[in-house]
Amino acid sequence: MLRVNDQERSALPRVGVVGLGAMGLGMARSLRNAGYDVGVHDLRPDVAADFAREGGTAFPTAGELAATVDVLVGVVVNSAQIEQVLFGEDGAAGRLRQGAVFVMCSTVDPAWSAELEGRLAESGVLYLDAPVSGGAVRAAAGELTMMTSGSPEAYAVAGPVLDAMSATVHRLGASAGLGSKVKVVNQLLAGVHIAAAAEAMALGIKAGVPAETLYEVITHSAGNSWMFENRMAHVLAGDYTPLSAVDIFVKDLGIVLDSARPERFPLPLAATAHQMFLQAAASGLGGEDDSAVIKIFPGIDLPKPEDD
Repeated sequence: MLRVNDQERSALPRVGVVGLGAMGLGMARSLRNAGYDVGVHDLRPDVAADFAREGGTAFPTAGELAATVDVLVGVVVNSAQIEQVLFGEDGAAGRLRQGAVFVMCSTVDPAWSAELEGRLAESGVLYLDAPVSGGAVRAAAGELTMMTSGSPEAYAVAGPVLDAMSATVHRLGASAGLGSKVKVVNQLLAGVHIAAAAEAMALGIKAGVPAETLYEVITHSAGNSWMFENRMAHVLAGDYTPLSAVDIFVKDLGIVLDSARPERFPLPLAATAHQMFLQAAASGLGGEDDSAVIKIFPGIDLPKPEDD
């Protein structure tokens, strides 16, 4: 943990994090470990209180938190939740001071993100379109990849905050939307890779190949991918505790398809993967880890947890 003296700490921007899920909690802890005084808000008061007991301050509303910070980081599920954070009852938009920065880390429609920049500018609030990738483990380690775009003025205030949460901050342009466009491409690949990994593992199991053997061979062969190696390990363990849930890819691949539709651009693999995650969600698996998409395949005996 970095040790920061009082003079250095007072020079750091004041930071708040809204949304303490698997990603947001890790990001808040990374900021605290980098020497920031971190305020937090979450709809689950007990989660925010737990963070405060570790070191930090919990606020009952997003607006009360926003009034105290220079940089507010939103790490919630979708654009509807961002709307609530900013413009709902005691929302943050009306409480952020002029020149403060709202950093939006969710996966959203790029056109919506670009519009949000203008809406916040009407109140003198700066905006960074800054979706993230890397998962909960990298969030906790401050090693995320951030796909960002926004004005130089916003980067001047929030740049050190982004660096504290990330291994790599990609600065993709001077206006909002580009960060979200790159995240859409990333989520297309991530969703297709998970779906393909599940299909491949299911085929091998159906054909009578032991799951552990298949995993060992594929992870040392040309057909391997990061998603196969990571997600099929969950399948081998029989552990579908959600690190990223099936429902997340129902949402994200839906955004991918929605983003392509105005361009009349075909996405056949993304569409198929989306249907696979939809089938899993419709089967009651929406809250399970996204690797649970493998459960849609019939007639296969999946590995069970060791303690079963």
